[in-house]
Amino acid sequence: MSTGTAITTRLAAALLAAAVLGGCASGKKAPDWAINEQGAAERATDAYLSGNSRVADAEWRRARDEVSRTARPDLLARLELARCAAQVAALDAAPCTGFEAVAQDAADAEQAYARYLQGQLAEGDVALLPKAQQAVAPLAPEQAAAALAAIEDPLSRLVAAGVLAVRGPVPMAVVTQAVDTASAQGWRRAVMAWLINQQRLARELGDTALADQVQRRLDLLQATQK
Repeated sequence: MSTGTAITTRLAAALLAAAVLGGCASGKKAPDWAINEQGAAERATDAYLSGNSRVADAEWRRARDEVSRTARPDLLARLELARCAAQVAALDAAPCTGFEAVAQDAADAEQAYARYLQGQLAEGDVALLPKAQQAVAPLAPEQAAAALAAIEDPLSRLVAAGVLAVRGPVPMAVVTQAVDTASAQGWRRAVMAWLINQQRLARELGDTALADQVQRRLDLLQATQK
């Protein structure tokens, strides 16, 4: 992952393409495995955030198979980080076992990004993160709303919000941005996770009107799952 490359419309594409596909700028055709991996990772990320686990798992396997053709665990580490980031965006606290298996071969930027996703930044890590995350990473949750809103890419914004939630309680302004971002993309799994968070926070704040509104949104999500 290039330290000068922001995460694009799909996080998985940027994590790998910055290093592997960067040579295309000189006119060289990207290798087939890289093109195939990028497409599979994009589809996997979208399917996961949308709640389609079966498709997501199949596409992640396809992406892994393509990267494995290179016999480069450092590239596999980048791919696994994309999966970890999608989990964080959906408030999924499951361990990133895929990355852990290849972490020893990950480059410094990937090691920094892994720590970031875990809410455990070390000194010097911020400069190694994707540009989209650098403005939010050093901020406390209550200071992050404006920086979060400035992130143009929806997935990058949702990942940044997820990392804030990993680090501790987040204010309503952050939660609302995450809900709106996931909702606009139709990412059902992420919408539901952030709505549940929003409803809990609304109840803690005594905002029964908002809590009731969120419940109606959750009811709609659950009804369309049937």
